[in-house]
Amino acid sequence: MSDQVEISSPPFDSVSQVRFSPTNPDQLLVSAWDTTVRLYDVAANEQKAKFDHRAAVLTCCFSDASHAYSGGLDTGVRELDLTSEKVTHLGQHSNSVSSMNYSQELNALITGSWDQTLRFWDPRAPTAEQSTHSLPERVYHTDLVNNTLVVAMASRLFHIYDIRKMDMPAQQRESSLKFMTRSLACMVDGQGYAIGSVEGRIGVEYFDPSPEAQEKKYAFKCHRQAVEEVDHVWPVNALAFHPVHNTFASAGSDGTVSIWDHKVKKRLRQYPKYTAPIPSIAFNCDGTRLAVGVSYTWDDGEEGAKSAERPAVFVRKTGDEVKPRQG
Repeated sequence: MSDQVEISSPPFDSVSQVRFSPTNPDQLLVSAWDTTVRLYDVAANEQKAKFDHRAAVLTCCFSDASHAYSGGLDTGVRELDLTSEKVTHLGQHSNSVSSMNYSQELNALITGSWDQTLRFWDPRAPTAEQSTHSLPERVYHTDLVNNTLVVAMASRLFHIYDIRKMDMPAQQRESSLKFMTRSLACMVDGQGYAIGSVEGRIGVEYFDPSPEAQEKKYAFKCHRQAVEEVDHVWPVNALAFHPVHNTFASAGSDGTVSIWDHKVKKRLRQYPKYTAPIPSIAFNCDGTRLAVGVSYTWDDGEEGAKSAERPAVFVRKTGDEVKPRQG
């Protein structure tokens, strides 16, 4: 298939996150359960750097073309120098680091953890950890658009913050979906966000608390299939908004990736199915490529792991299917 390449030297264990550079459309970071973060040049299809950790890495992100960050089960927060391959230990959470985002506006790394805190870090300061913010529950996912941070927690709780004013959340919400939150992504136009649940549903939400804006929110079923009249339902593991068109991609444990236009509530495209679940997806900064991590996601416990294939990362060229349909 010429419209997608399989990345050489992928991780040995399940992919936890794929993240593209905010400035370089060819730079891809992949964190994994094999205790590594790997940097790839997707145009050349080669691994440029590899960073070893003491335990599974759950999350990673870039700040600029030469620096990235990582966190995971060993509770540490690290800065990765992508040119020298030097690792700087910034500090610790008291439990696993589950998510991270870098704010270009504040020059701050924001990490979320199962220790029920958000922490802000300034990697250039003598003491990197700048502030800690307690939360009512474990952090599963965070995403950031401009100065708005969305935090998805256990018990289906959501906090929405203005990161310039962290003394209290701007809004507190409960998930519009009945089951555990498995994925979160903010719209690139800053209007709202999408969430996915373990039970094959996606919710589209808006930040504006006015009744008019809240009337636009909705949820729909996806990543489901009727097999011999039995409805099979898969978790929606990952969501990503297109940086130009503001359409979004969803990926599930059914091995499929779909592109959606949430404005007109339509699916624009479903790509050919992959051979394993998809834990993470990401568009690059100019929206010309979509990275797809394919690996076992432990939905079937250890039994399923025995027959799992080696993880893979695919990078697919995007075309007109990511553009909203006119009319």
